[in-house]
Amino acid sequence: MKKDQSKKEKSWIKKVENISLEEVNSSVSVPPENAPFFRKLLAFLGPGSLVAVGYIDPGNWATSIEGGSKFGYTLLSVILISSLIAMLMQEMSARLGIATGMDLAQATSASVGKKTSIFLWLLTELAIIATDIAEVIGSAIALKLLFHIPILVGIVITTVDVLLLLLLQKRSFRIIESIVGVLMVTIFLIFAYEVALSHPEMSALLEGFLPHKEIITNSDMLYVALGIIGATVMPHNLYLHSSIVQTRAYKRTEKGKKEAITFARIDSVISLTAAFIINSMILILGAAAFYGAGQVVSEIEDAYTLLAPAIGASLASTFFAVALLASGQNSTITGTLSGQIVMEGFIHLRIKPWLRRVITRLIAVIPVFVVTWLVGESGTAELLILSQVILSMQLPFALVPLVKFTSNKQKMGQFVNKKWVTAIAWIATIVIILLNLYLIYYTLA
Repeated sequence: MKKDQSKKEKSWIKKVENISLEEVNSSVSVPPENAPFFRKLLAFLGPGSLVAVGYIDPGNWATSIEGGSKFGYTLLSVILISSLIAMLMQEMSARLGIATGMDLAQATSASVGKKTSIFLWLLTELAIIATDIAEVIGSAIALKLLFHIPILVGIVITTVDVLLLLLLQKRSFRIIESIVGVLMVTIFLIFAYEVALSHPEMSALLEGFLPHKEIITNSDMLYVALGIIGATVMPHNLYLHSSIVQTRAYKRTEKGKKEAITFARIDSVISLTAAFIINSMILILGAAAFYGAGQVVSEIEDAYTLLAPAIGASLASTFFAVALLASGQNSTITGTLSGQIVMEGFIHLRIKPWLRRVITRLIAVIPVFVVTWLVGESGTAELLILSQVILSMQLPFALVPLVKFTSNKQKMGQFVNKKWVTAIAWIATIVIILLNLYLIYYTLA
């Protein structure tokens, strides 16, 4: 019986014919075994930053600003718990990629039939398109705020980044990681500056990181909290992380994989901690600038308009818009890579990167353009909410296979989850799925 199971697991791995992101797989060199620790760490840093940008997209901004302006610092505990869950899931995703040599899409496809693979690919494509929609809206809003460009024109301009991404990907994957890192640092510094100007109440701020019963008993607060949780663990990030960790040219031996997993874990924790701090600062800014004045801010544009007079700095609103634009451009890169990964992983279809990017971008831009044309700029806010609902619907189809695969010793070998990790992962998965289902019901009801 055990021998048959072993053969089955070996065939599971052999079913994968394509290398994940073949054009950049093992393209980033790493120092030799006897190199200093920090030199090795620098070589492995990068994939985590590409994943972290998904946690600070315009959808997160909207929920965090609203949560801070409406309920003060109370929901900081929700951001903390959500971030810890995200760290767990992303670590498992990276470990899956390194241990098996497969990304999550390839692993899932190898475990199900062809029809199921196509179905899962379509669902994942919807989630990636939803992410792209949020990025298009965020970038278009930022262009309007900074340069007074109409939303419709801004939507068209966001298609131009196709050329930039293709140019960068041809040159070096390390360049893409560096640009994303610089944009993240920019966002971090801007919010640190604005939070400092807003003079938050430190005792209330620190108390906000402790869970409050009121979050559950207050239905309005619960809804915003669910929005924060729902926008935290992004399904496309799980596929992305399991692939891009393989861009490092580590030795594909047990020892080499073990070292790669260690550094990937450090990279992930550093980047997701930065994302946690940024999300916290967005909520803190909403609380410090608007909550005390009794101003409830649920729209990004309203935050831009009210921010400068609220904290007494004329450049505050401009910096806010710059950070929003940086966030939108970051998402452009990860959305494209995720699309390529799931297309090749689920249906084994390889097309030219420029064609893949144009198709994905047009699918995202067209609905935003049409809605804005027919309904006006107010319709983009509703479309942003809908995009988050679509992401929530797709989440179980990524989380469940991830936990299942990483808990299977035949598939993962010595890199399998520890029992306590598996228990926490299943609990977190079930809780996230239930909360997302409730959020979908509450949003569409």
